[in-house]
Parts: sequence; structure tokens; C-alpha cells
Amino acid sequence: MLTEVRSLEDVTEFVVQLVAEGLNYHPDDDFENYINIETGEQTYTHDEAFLRNRLNAQCFEVCELAGADIYDISMEIFLKETGLDKFIPLPSQVLPK
Repeated sequence: MLTEVRSLEDVTEFVVQLVAEGLNYHPDDDFENYINIETGEQTYTHDEAFLRNRLNAQCFEVCELAGADIYDISMEIFLKETGLDKFIPLPSQVLPK
């Protein structure tokens, strides 16, 4: 797991890691609120959630400075990593109206 998010590449690495952890990640969600549907237990300990919340906040900062959209980035990564890009258009492929 990263310890700092300082670039768009780090944002990508962070989101890929979350998807690999089996998370249905949304940038606005607090990591304290993720629950394992099989066990009903919290997905992350307090310390794990704290780290991920801090990294998530850094993702927002990096994206804002770069003029990038954290929502589009995270959705595109999620779709590619889960194979859903075969069924759902990627944000980068949707033409503006």
C-alpha cells in the first residue's frame, strides 16, 4: 500500500490496489463504512481506514491540481480491472454532448 499520493500515477496505483482488495470503491465514501458482505464485519480496522482516508484525500488534491476528475479515473480503473469495460463504456470513451 502506498504511504503518499503525489501524482496521477499514484492515484491510479491506489485505486488499482483498492479494487484488488475487492472493494467497490467510490471516492466519496469513508473507509470506516465499508462492510464485508460475507461476514458483516468492517472491511478495515480503524488504522487501515484512517490510512486509506488520508490517501483518498490526497487523491482529490492531486487530481484537482492536475485538472483531472477523480470520479472518471476511479470508474475507468474499476471497469477495466473487473472486466466490466466490455459491457459499460469507459468515461474516456463517452463523447461530450
